[in-house]
Amino acid sequence: MTRPGPDITVQQAADAAAAGRVLLVDVREDGEWAVGHAPGAVHIPLSALGATDVPTDRPVVAICRSGNRSGAAAAQLAQAGVEVANMAGRMTAWAAAGLPMVTLDGSPGEIA
Repeated sequence: MTRPGPDITVQQAADAAAAGRVLLVDVREDGEWAVGHAPGAVHIPLSALGATDVPTDRPVVAICRSGNRSGAAAAQLAQAGVEVANMAGRMTAWAAAGLPMVTLDGSPGEIA
């Protein structure tokens, strides 16, 4: 059984995503995503997540609001052979760190 890699910090996730070394996959629901998400993240709600939906050209970092859904997504993707980690602190820590969040139209976002 394949397991996700160790959790990574918000800053590690942000830095790696900015450098193109990882893909952020936000597994929150549509309404949460619309209100605010990390720039450059891909949105695939956990309820619709399939390993074939996730690009495999780089490792994936699963993110959500509380960690329950991203943990489940990381486990599901790891089982399918995707190199994946869970972001510690989730989107609440992202916001607390002052990292940017955007809405669907690109304006500043927030945590829903």
